[in-house]
Amino acid sequence: MTIEAQHIVADAPADLVLGDRVAGRLYTDPEIFEQEMTKIFERTWVWVAHESEVPKAGSFKMTHVGRQPVIVVRNRKGVINTLLNRCRHRGASVCEKPKGEANGFTCPYHAWSYSLDGQLRGIPYPEGYEGVMDKSGMSLRKLRTASYGGMVFATFNEDIEPLEDFLGDVKLWIDRFMKQGGGYPIKVLGKHQFKFKGNWKVQLENTTDGYHFPIVHRSWMASVDEETADMMSFMTDPECTTHALGNGHSVMQMVPEHSDLDADDGTEPLQARFDDLVAQLKSAGLDDAAVRRLVRAMHGTGFNLNLFPNVSMSAAFFRVLRPVSVDETWIEHIAIGPDGPPEVVDPVNRARLRVHEHFQGPFGFGTPDDAEGWDRVQRGAQGAPEMPIMVNRGLAREKDSPEGWPTSHVTDETGMRGAYAMWKAMMSDD
Repeated sequence: MTIEAQHIVADAPADLVLGDRVAGRLYTDPEIFEQEMTKIFERTWVWVAHESEVPKAGSFKMTHVGRQPVIVVRNRKGVINTLLNRCRHRGASVCEKPKGEANGFTCPYHAWSYSLDGQLRGIPYPEGYEGVMDKSGMSLRKLRTASYGGMVFATFNEDIEPLEDFLGDVKLWIDRFMKQGGGYPIKVLGKHQFKFKGNWKVQLENTTDGYHFPIVHRSWMASVDEETADMMSFMTDPECTTHALGNGHSVMQMVPEHSDLDADDGTEPLQARFDDLVAQLKSAGLDDAAVRRLVRAMHGTGFNLNLFPNVSMSAAFFRVLRPVSVDETWIEHIAIGPDGPPEVVDPVNRARLRVHEHFQGPFGFGTPDDAEGWDRVQRGAQGAPEMPIMVNRGLAREKDSPEGWPTSHVTDETGMRGAYAMWKAMMSDD
């Protein structure tokens, strides 16, 4: 096939996605980006928080659904709300703190005040509104909000299917991911964020792209102990697979024996690098089985779970993407760990943060290399935008798993094909 015949030329954005390739225009066309914000980010469930980030009444965090600013806040009845961060009067934001605790939200421009549920509580000098406005109809806009496994999602679409239906078979993998608390609940430990000059879909592809790992992350592989390097040597292991789970979601199993941390026959030795941690946990009174659960989960689970369109549960952390423009994306890497008695979880979480920092962040061995790759994809995609981005690796060896999931090797692009199928469906829906 000639290069010319491979080009994808179409007017409708959805026609730019074929089964084994997508047009480079998907990364570079501002009009397509604008449609994505409306047809995808404002019509589907978007991850906004982990429940541990809003632990009690009045706790809030500021975030975005697509490009729209929102506040995730727990009210006095313990219900988590997602509120559009826009005063109903003249449109000013009512919150500018990234996170904190509040009794409500007050616009700094004209002091309209709102409850934790978004209800308009007070208006200064209300006499001018008599007979011209019903205060009960001027609440902050409230998004539909639901949680599963501690993961909080919101949507502008009141007619969307229930969250659990949208997640489908992903729920099994969320349940498995949360087992890395070693018997304790999971909590957010902290986060760092950065932006790259590239389209959001470049990053969406990355989390289930096992093909790049030993190439891009050679410096990280060279920096870790032999046991960790062996654990992540999955390129030729036929047991390492990627599954498309429906609705654009997918999971990449790099270390299958760690996919379910409860499935432990006791024969796998704990890594020597954690000997000091083992001693601390035993001195805190934990028995061997409890110590083993916590230490065996130090690297998280053995898989990356990608939830369309904006969050991945990547081994031992959350990676969240926020589209800003067609060629700019914000990324948050959120560190997590067990939530329990300080004498137990504090040493565990200190060690988990050191593991996290070793790969993530500006001084890590992983994030800078990833970001360089994403930047270069965006720069290259400016050339011949109708030339396809190929997502055909493993297509000939893809088969259905016993569960009915399209499945191929961990280095194959099964997850990407599933994500683009969902993208195509949503961009086709008028």
